[in-house]
This record gives sequence, structure tokens and C-alpha cells, in this order.
Amino acid sequence: MKKSQNICDNKSCFLCKNSLKEWLPAIAAHKTNFKVKKGEVIFKEGDPVTGIYFVNSGKVKVYKKWDKDKELIVRFAKEGSLFGHRGLGKGGNYPISASALEPTVVCYVDIAFFEASLKVNPDFTYELLMFLTEELKQSERKMRNLAHMPVKGRVAEALISLQNQFGTTADGFINIDLSRQDLASYAGATYETVFRMMNELVSEKLISLSGKSIRLVNRDELLKLAQDVVFL
Repeated sequence: MKKSQNICDNKSCFLCKNSLKEWLPAIAAHKTNFKVKKGEVIFKEGDPVTGIYFVNSGKVKVYKKWDKDKELIVRFAKEGSLFGHRGLGKGGNYPISASALEPTVVCYVDIAFFEASLKVNPDFTYELLMFLTEELKQSERKMRNLAHMPVKGRVAEALISLQNQFGTTADGFINIDLSRQDLASYAGATYETVFRMMNELVSEKLISLSGKSIRLVNRDELLKLAQDVVFL
């Protein structure tokens, strides 16, 4: 990563927009911006925790090792989002890895300043609590789906989730350039299985493809697949 100029508008960053106006000069004095290349690792699982990151521009994937050469994508962080918070608390090491999906600019603050911000800014602390609560719900849902939902349903849910988070382009495609391997890692399945499921969804006219780009043609039917959980 290379240091870059401070280009934060103080309105979109999770830390800035939820902090007191009087605290913004302190943020400006303590934060560092970095440019990250596509595919570059920002930190990896097991690294000592030094601080928290916020996405200024671009997209980041957060993931865990699933097997020796496999990964499970836990979540994505887009402009304004934070990541690296899973390293907070006891232990002192990141339990996850993070890398850039595209050229990205991130903002970094060290742990001491992050904790000071929590103590000084009640709105920031509250919004972080709400964020963590929602993230926990999503993690629990993902674990349930891995155990009980067929792969086709998990792929459908992954596509809906991506559209909800990133929106669509002017042509109606999900606004994220995601490889099929990353989609498989997000759905918690093998590349080969996801490739087959995608072909089925295309043949059923539920989605359409253009290179890596994906358009949801029949969202209602995809939602039905995503809700098809069978408890054993």
C-alpha cells in the first residue's frame, strides 16, 4: 500500500459522518490514507491488530481461510464502510483477511485513537453497535444457510445480497466486478458447483450474463430460491 493525499469529504466515512463536528480536526490529524491496488492484501488473518480501516473509494472483500487453498468471503466493504473491526477485543490478531477488489483508497486510524473516538462520540458508538448487531445477524444467517440451504439457493441469495449492497449499473447489471471464484467463496461453495448453478439460472431465465457482469432478470423467483431452507 502507498500513502495518498487526504481526500475525505467528512460526509461519507463511517467515522467522520457519525462523529462530533468538533472531533473532525482530531480525525484529520490522526488518520492516514492509503492507495491499494486491485488484488492487494491490506492485512491477512493472524496479523497483529494495529488499527481500523474505512473505505474512502473502491471495494474490499473480507474473508477467512476455509481450507488449505480455499476461502470463505465473510462480507464486502464499499465506500463509507469500515473493516478490520473484527480484530477488536482480546487476542490482538485479525481473525480475517482483507484485500481490494478494485483500485481502492482506504483510511486508517490506530487502535488507541479509534477507542478514544468511541469514548468521545456517543453517536459513533451507537451506530457502530447497530452495525455490529446487523453484521452478527447476517453471519448467523450465513452459517444457517451453509448448513441447510441448497447451493442454488445460496447462489441466489448471494446475488440478491450483492445487488442490495452495490446497486445496479445503467444497463441493469450488479455494480460490482466479481470473479466467479469470489462469487463461489461468497456463496460458500466450490467454483465448479457455482458455475453449474449459474448456467441453470441462466437457462431458467432468472439471470443473464455478459462477461463477469450479472443481471437479475427475475428477482422474485430468485427470492423464492433464497428462502427455500429445509431443516433436517
